[in-house]
Amino acid sequence: MTIEVRVPKLPESVADATVVAWRKTPGDAVARDESLVDLETDKVVLEVPAPAAGRLQEIKAENGATVTAGQLLALIEPGAAGADAAPKLSPAAKRVAEENKLDPAALAGSGRDGRVSKSDVVNYLAGKDGAPAAPAPAATRSARGEQRVPMTRLRARIAERMVQAQATQALLTSFNEVDLHAINALRARYKNDFEQRHGVKLGFMSFFAKACIEALKKYPVVNASIDGNDVVYHEYFDIGIAVSTDRGLIVPILRDADTLSFADIEKAVAAYAIRARSGSITIEELTGGSFTITNGGVFGSLLSTPIVNAPQSAILGMHKIQDRPVVVDGQIVVRPMMYVALTYDHRLIDGREAVQFLVSVKQYLEDPARLVLGL
Repeated sequence: MTIEVRVPKLPESVADATVVAWRKTPGDAVARDESLVDLETDKVVLEVPAPAAGRLQEIKAENGATVTAGQLLALIEPGAAGADAAPKLSPAAKRVAEENKLDPAALAGSGRDGRVSKSDVVNYLAGKDGAPAAPAPAATRSARGEQRVPMTRLRARIAERMVQAQATQALLTSFNEVDLHAINALRARYKNDFEQRHGVKLGFMSFFAKACIEALKKYPVVNASIDGNDVVYHEYFDIGIAVSTDRGLIVPILRDADTLSFADIEKAVAAYAIRARSGSITIEELTGGSFTITNGGVFGSLLSTPIVNAPQSAILGMHKIQDRPVVVDGQIVVRPMMYVALTYDHRLIDGREAVQFLVSVKQYLEDPARLVLGL
């Protein structure tokens, strides 16, 4: 009796998904809970595991197909073959084998009791022991070096949202610069103690998140949004932190960020970054948000005008920290300076409020003791 593999239940806001990569081919051995296929939605990639051990008998939805919840994806012939094959691989070897769609049963192990190591898989892929040629990329290449690849659903969704934001909002950007000398001194003094106690590094994002939250409390319209003819003032602070992945930019949300400590924020941001890049983040973690922070400085950007993550009304852009000469108390000194940008929907937020918000963020960052004292 064959076992059916079906599309799992999708989140409420997701109508369908696209089959982007089968990790197995018909005839391959599979183990229970082993990842069979990746499904891409507008925001995340979902891994569909095998419900039982056996061999993949037939694929019902090929790469590129659009599928809905409950739709049949594949058939598995149950048996012990899959259970016997996959456990012989070390975790690292299993990952490399899955990425290259190799049948574990075809791999010879050099370890104890025939266990397959990562080096065994690498040697197999390199052509030793009669390895097959590596699969060609899913792209078409012309004689003059051009190549055409389908736009991923995430990239298409990002493009759609960016164009929509530009078309429906009156976007304007204000700039300021921040002297990070005080924060650098604070981090240098406490970074070791902070990491030992909390198990995470003391970065810049927690300071910027805290400063933005305090400024949002002073200027709640920056935390608001437009819904039809109404202005919705959010009495919570769900802060989106933009994360760059190989698939595109996504924005996980720090829920009730005003209740989080510096350590909580740093831990959450680090965990989100890892999970976003591995494709294990959930739709719920990307949904909502009342204000967003994006950091182009990690890529070397000195100045930019970020686009609002609609339906939000504002976004703060961080940039590269650069030593520059500035005047402090009548003296020219070299300080670590960062340009910050606030892009906002001018339909809702006036220039005065935007500038004052940005000045407030600057004040908190240049005198971080105010964040601790609640001033």
